[in-house]
Amino acid sequence: MTHDDRFTGELGDYLHNYQGATPLADAVRAALRSRIPQTRQVSGSRGPLRYFGLSGLPAPAAYGLVAALAVVVALLGAMYAGRNVGPPSPSGSTSPVPSASASGPAAVTGSWTTTGPMLAVRNGQTATLLPDGKVLAAGGDQTGLATAELYDPASRSWAATGSMLAARTGHSATLLGNGKVLVAGGYTTGNNPLASAELYDPATGTWAATGDMMEARYRQMSILLPDGRVLVAGGTSAGGTGGSDYLASAEIYDPHTGAWAVTARMTTARIYATATPLADGKVLVVGGLNGVALASAEVYDPLKGTWTGSAAMADARQGHTANLLDNGSVLVAGGEGAGILATATVYDPATGRWTDTGVLVQPRKFATATLLPDGRALVAAGFSGHDTLASAELFDPASGSWSSAGTMASPRQGQTSTLLPDGSVLLVGGAAGAAADLYDPGGA
Repeated sequence: MTHDDRFTGELGDYLHNYQGATPLADAVRAALRSRIPQTRQVSGSRGPLRYFGLSGLPAPAAYGLVAALAVVVALLGAMYAGRNVGPPSPSGSTSPVPSASASGPAAVTGSWTTTGPMLAVRNGQTATLLPDGKVLAAGGDQTGLATAELYDPASRSWAATGSMLAARTGHSATLLGNGKVLVAGGYTTGNNPLASAELYDPATGTWAATGDMMEARYRQMSILLPDGRVLVAGGTSAGGTGGSDYLASAEIYDPHTGAWAVTARMTTARIYATATPLADGKVLVVGGLNGVALASAEVYDPLKGTWTGSAAMADARQGHTANLLDNGSVLVAGGEGAGILATATVYDPATGRWTDTGVLVQPRKFATATLLPDGRALVAAGFSGHDTLASAELFDPASGSWSSAGTMASPRQGQTSTLLPDGSVLLVGGAAGAAADLYDPGGA
């Protein structure tokens, strides 16, 4: 074996041992590739790297270089052993990846700005993104409003549109496949629950009556099914002052006929629950209130028209948030159970099981949660048990951790959040009155 062969073999083995182990080791390796004269890497092999063409280097110098490299690379390995190194930051530096149990780094991501205020003070309104990119805000207030208005992201301002046929708050709103918006239920002046429903037509800016629900209800869940029908479930019929008339009933709206039909009842009556459409077309209903906070979950199958119980969460909760993540799992966060919760958990539809993930930076209920285009979830505002919140935070599914997302201008709970076409998020209503805030994730 020649001196050149021994040198290249030993050098290749040392570098191979640390390949990809640390950014500094990679940098050392890259620098050596560029500085050692007349070298080339043999491609197509998964074995140790080999360098050739070093015959001009004296043997003593070759062995000396190998020894020096051994010391340097060993020191680098010792310095960085056991560290998790995350992807480069925008500045080119690296930072540790937080563990799933960590609350995340303190760095603020994204920014908040105010935008044009609504024309009316609203709490308990609905907000629906229309096909043209505008946002329809309808109803709300303590006893119900009939007015509605449109937010234009281009002008960052609101304009009045047609009023609903009935004043209502605590209702549901669902964008249909034909571009119209179905508004159903809620309660109105005198705390009277409503069974009525109506349709908003963005082309004309007007409302038209459609079939009444089978049962008057408010604060129900409403989900667009894959076949274009709408599932409405749960809520209460006790009126705006509360009560214990929690509903397990569910019904289906058919936009082709404008009529409602009864479907199977949930296994548990609940209000302040969440309903999340799953990738397979089924619907996951989680938690809520039925005298006490609930940990139970159940799944609706629209093909069979039936409900099936699923595994319960570790923490009972109501007033929480839920998001379908890009990998098909469901993130549930916050709410109120044994106090205001900071815990979060992830549901796997494939197994029907829950796995706890990182805790929120701030315990909160009645927050809103919005899935961002990059797959993270923005949880914003809500109530801490003592204060209405202006803070927000981000969940990173890759690390299972939460980090601060800054503070909006107006503390709020009972608000709506809407993802706009440009990737920003509009928050309106709630305790903040007519004020509106925009979150810009900033591409981070």
